[in-house]
Amino acid sequence: MYRRIDVNAPEPSDSATPEKTPSKHFIRQAIDADLASGRFDGVATRFPPEPNGYLHIGHAKSICLNFGLAKDMGGTCNLRFDDTNPVKEDTEYVDSIQEDVRWLGFEWDNLHFASDYFDQLYDWAEQLVKDGKAYVCDLNAEETREYRGTLTEPGKNSPHRDRTPEENLELLRAMKAGKFTDGEKTLRAKIDMASPNINLRDPVMYRIAHVSHHRTGDKWCIYPMYDWAHGQSDSLEKITFSICTLEFEHHRPLYNWYCENLGIHHPRQIEFARLNMTFTVMSKRKLLQLVKENHVTGWDDPRMPTLVGLRRRGYTPESIRAFCADIGVAKFNSTIDVIRLENSVREHLNSVASRRMAVLNPIKLTITNWPEGKVEMMNAINNPEDESAGSREIPFSGELYIETEDFREEAPRKFFRLKKGGSVRLRSGYIVDCHDVVKDDDGNVTEVLCTYDPETKSGEDTSGRKVKGTIHWVSREHAKKVTVRNYDRLFKVENPDASSDTGSFLDHLNPDSLTTLTAHVEPALAEAAVGDRVQFERLGYYVVDPDSTDGELVFNRIVPLRDTWGKIEAKGKK
Repeated sequence: MYRRIDVNAPEPSDSATPEKTPSKHFIRQAIDADLASGRFDGVATRFPPEPNGYLHIGHAKSICLNFGLAKDMGGTCNLRFDDTNPVKEDTEYVDSIQEDVRWLGFEWDNLHFASDYFDQLYDWAEQLVKDGKAYVCDLNAEETREYRGTLTEPGKNSPHRDRTPEENLELLRAMKAGKFTDGEKTLRAKIDMASPNINLRDPVMYRIAHVSHHRTGDKWCIYPMYDWAHGQSDSLEKITFSICTLEFEHHRPLYNWYCENLGIHHPRQIEFARLNMTFTVMSKRKLLQLVKENHVTGWDDPRMPTLVGLRRRGYTPESIRAFCADIGVAKFNSTIDVIRLENSVREHLNSVASRRMAVLNPIKLTITNWPEGKVEMMNAINNPEDESAGSREIPFSGELYIETEDFREEAPRKFFRLKKGGSVRLRSGYIVDCHDVVKDDDGNVTEVLCTYDPETKSGEDTSGRKVKGTIHWVSREHAKKVTVRNYDRLFKVENPDASSDTGSFLDHLNPDSLTTLTAHVEPALAEAAVGDRVQFERLGYYVVDPDSTDGELVFNRIVPLRDTWGKIEAKGKK
């Protein structure tokens, strides 16, 4: 029995794993205070991605926060694409972002694009020019940076700052008409070049770029800067709370200045700490570099922190929402241990994933007292956490495969698996006793010889015997072969962004982040379909990859199970 899951569809809302009720974090407290004071009469939020890349786990936190606040408080949440930089934007990203938001389980109230507002933004720019609050500047990009000053030194006025409103208006219209080349002129707000906040030192509002836009085509050759478009788009949509990540805190005075000087609806901007996670990079530039330089197979590579990558890895939207609720909302940047994300998916899949037996690194186990040719069907529970999942039958014979790691000819005291002269229970089967081994010419064990105790059948045990270990197995005759991709963390250090000898995060790539092997699995797994998630008993959680065909199934490891013996053994080697 499988829980069929379309990897491109949202999960059912009646998840077996209850999601945590969000506590009143500081953003919720601020919203409550504004509503109580009458500053706003409702909650309207938005999720405003730039369509210049695929969303990653950090965006999931923002999605859950913005859509979650609107849902919890009876408000609205828009999805708006801040598409102000046509050089880097593409409809591919627009489509993928919509798919990701829906997959996470959210639906927007309205779909907007900043490009919807280009005409209004331009009209407002002319208004600021006429009011003497914006001017056309001839400084190039390098000169603009030089005039801007530093964190400790004030900037200096552009030589073009004192142009008259009439001259500036004529030049702005000429910019819009395409009479100047890229970078030849910019439109800048006239604020304060001596401000301690560099963002207020006459920021650029428009730059010239003779580039086609994915929605407006060649209508425009000047494009608004993010800071100019963002707040005004919020205003036009009557957003009440503009929830941003912490790097926009120093941009808030500029956000406020634009709204106040235009005399338009003024949302409140509130910042929260973005998500940083160990063994991960979140920079779009670095993620793009990984893809472009073929360090991964694409944006949906299961080692990537992108939502499309996590989806292909087998992560569930429930687990990601639970993770975002678990880490909470903070005012200060910190780094979250990736183990918390891994534990979230373990917790969810433990309750919903069917159990199956698979042997990844096989060694033959022969039951020497098993009747020749006999095949017995063993009853196995599909999910001990879900009685409604029922059970299945697994063929059991005299020749089995077990994991090589589950046998030791000589084993330490705490090794509760199978060893020569020892006993172990075969899950959903019998207790077996190892009496000998077969070795090759090099002395390697190639076959484990055991006897079985017919009075110890699982569910019908009348022997009274107790053994400390239980291992999984598959019948050698009935096993099916599948391809297994064991994914591990893409980076081998907690902070890949930290400086290395060469200064590149690529120095920290994990060469063992993917291992591919052929596994032997119980016959029931032959029925699995793309998107099915199962637990390979005692090994980990796996999902059927889209690369699968009718003749060959491919399973991706989502996350391994906790390996108690592995930790004991690793500790002993230190």
